[in-house]
Amino acid sequence: MPPTSSRAVRRALLSVSDKTGLIDFGRGLSELGVELIASGGTAGALREAGLAVIDVAELTGSPEMLGGRVKTLHPRIHGGILARRDHEGDQRDLEQQQIGTIDLVAVNLYPFEATVANPDVTLAEAIEKIDIGGPSMIRSAAKNHAHVAVAVDPSDYTALLDELRSEGGLGEATRRRLALKAFERTAAYDAAISDYLSSQSAEPGSLFPEHLRVEFGRSAELRYGENPHQRAALYGHFLEIAEPLHGKELSYNNVVDLQAALALILEFDARDEATVAILKHNTPCGVGAGASPAEAYRRAFETDPESPFGGIIVSNRAFDLALAEEVDKIFTEVLVAPEFSAEALELLTQKKNRRLLRFHPDRIDASQLDWKRVFGGVLLQEPDLACEEIASFPAVTERKPTEDEMRALAFNWKVAKHVKSNAVVFGGPDRTLGLGGGATSRVDAILQAVAKAERVGLNLKGSALASDAFFPFPDGVEAAARAGATAIAQPGGSTRDEEAIAAANRLGVAMVFTGARHFRH
Repeated sequence: MPPTSSRAVRRALLSVSDKTGLIDFGRGLSELGVELIASGGTAGALREAGLAVIDVAELTGSPEMLGGRVKTLHPRIHGGILARRDHEGDQRDLEQQQIGTIDLVAVNLYPFEATVANPDVTLAEAIEKIDIGGPSMIRSAAKNHAHVAVAVDPSDYTALLDELRSEGGLGEATRRRLALKAFERTAAYDAAISDYLSSQSAEPGSLFPEHLRVEFGRSAELRYGENPHQRAALYGHFLEIAEPLHGKELSYNNVVDLQAALALILEFDARDEATVAILKHNTPCGVGAGASPAEAYRRAFETDPESPFGGIIVSNRAFDLALAEEVDKIFTEVLVAPEFSAEALELLTQKKNRRLLRFHPDRIDASQLDWKRVFGGVLLQEPDLACEEIASFPAVTERKPTEDEMRALAFNWKVAKHVKSNAVVFGGPDRTLGLGGGATSRVDAILQAVAKAERVGLNLKGSALASDAFFPFPDGVEAAARAGATAIAQPGGSTRDEEAIAAANRLGVAMVFTGARHFRH
């Protein structure tokens, strides 16, 4: 006899679209003496495997109707699921209607999400993948989980069989856990339908839904949050985009840094040249480009040899042995690239505390909306995907930038977009030389970048400077020129633009207005 808190399973209803594990589950139940009831294709699959099955139509006495739209919506199904075993009135109704109880329901739903993921799907095709009977049975079983178990995920089949074999029934904790999972699944399914229909009926040009629904599965529990006293978890498919290859599990801060690293490196096309970025605390320490990843890394590292310790290194090309040997000279937390050579892996995996991840650019949807939590809600915005071509903007000063200056402005403009505002980046055509970010004034950001460059021995003479927003006063231009910058890229748009232009002309600095701002708060 099963323990008091367990419920024996004598009859099971199986109706699945995803038939993963179905035959083994059905066979296991049958061997335990469980009577199997199944619908359409599920019954056919079980019968083909040699298992005895009662068709839903046979049980209800009603044939499938409307091309399969109506088959399980029947009192003999839902009465058998919803009846309370300890309720006298329910038991009397079952007896009068000659309805047998159903103790286990294994149902998964029509693949609506996969169907609408196809960009060519028609509305009519999507509508036909909206399951009706499945959610009804799931909700009935989950509501009555005091007496009935519901399985919506094939990964639960083995554990259920194991518990039935060892305990003779399914315990209360198991039934409650399965019920929660079932309601989560139907909620996500309904949200997917609502989101799709909303997208089909949205006003032209509409971007933000009237009601925002979020559904992500938990992919990892993290060691802790930003600080050890905070708990944290990761939801969604990030680990399919940044695939762990080696090392300890990721922390909250690792994931935040990885996101920043990927967003930055995607600015640089690997087909043009190798680019490597080094980040610390969600902020670039240095970015370099070159003929090889190792050369690009050396240029990035020279920007700030102090900060990369314990940081993250991202390459837009494969991590080869030459790059691995350079990186192995210091302690780094995370290394990420689209690929690692066998030789690089052999060297880099010798340190257990180092995490290696392979990122998949083809899995990244950069057009997804940006989120930020606020008390009582969230902010939603379009992602900042703008990437202005500096060469297309005319100079606003008497002196025009040289070809090398234009290349330097273009390179460092891409980096400035990923430095916390107020942000400035000094650099050359293939490297950063000084970065200032998070300052409360633009002059302070310049002084911060200059001080850092001086401390590590870098000369800013002849450099180009990119600023994420306009110079509100000419003192920023003057400070940049004193540091050695000969060209500036900035959005423009200040009421004192003419004063900034005049200062640049007086100092012989070429300046380009991009017309676009890239605040990062």
